[in-house]
Amino acid sequence: MGLSKRCFAEFFGTFWLVFGGCGAALFSAAFPHLGIGFAGVALAFGLSVLTMVYAVGSISGGHFNPAISLGMAAGGRFAWKDVIPYWLAQVIGGIAAAGVLYLIASGKPGFDASASGFASNGYGAHSPGGYALGAVMITEFVLTAFFVFVVMGSTSKRAPAGFAGIAIGLTLTLIHLISIPVDNTSVNPARSTGPALFQGGWAVHQLWVFWLVPLIGGAVGGWIFRMLFDRE
Repeated sequence: MGLSKRCFAEFFGTFWLVFGGCGAALFSAAFPHLGIGFAGVALAFGLSVLTMVYAVGSISGGHFNPAISLGMAAGGRFAWKDVIPYWLAQVIGGIAAAGVLYLIASGKPGFDASASGFASNGYGAHSPGGYALGAVMITEFVLTAFFVFVVMGSTSKRAPAGFAGIAIGLTLTLIHLISIPVDNTSVNPARSTGPALFQGGWAVHQLWVFWLVPLIGGAVGGWIFRMLFDRE
């Protein structure tokens, strides 16, 4: 499959992930009397990636996340020359999804993306649970490393065929169940970038954490899996 088609698949997959997950956080998490809460938002993120893995995973590999692309390259499963094009497609998809969410949210009187946080990731005063920068960095590193580890394991030739999307979607759900209170859960720089740009204030200033740490975690996770299980 040509690179352009693979990048389009990554764009659509990342768009759906951000639109589904962040949309659930924005519109449904605390909806009066019928809010889905943290568990519902976690499931929305998991379902969004699960559905797109099956929809376009056969085209692009179903990364939808710069940390996954870097981790797969570090793990020897993805060409280094394609990392940057994938990143661009993923980030554009995340921004486009956040833009559509902004248009929808703006239809409610009194909506203010800056004041609401717009489902952005944050630490310190902007962490849902007030967690400090160090705690957020540890959380993002560990969870992204394990996320990539699961992706590589479930897509291995030794794994049962056809079940990778389920394992990946459930892992992302679990990740959110653990870490939404810590920093609204990133493990994905593209997911963090779109909402941060529309929040337009503190989220942009804190965005570096949600690029740097997931990328390092993803690379480490991919490298560990390669060293332990793929070298043979």
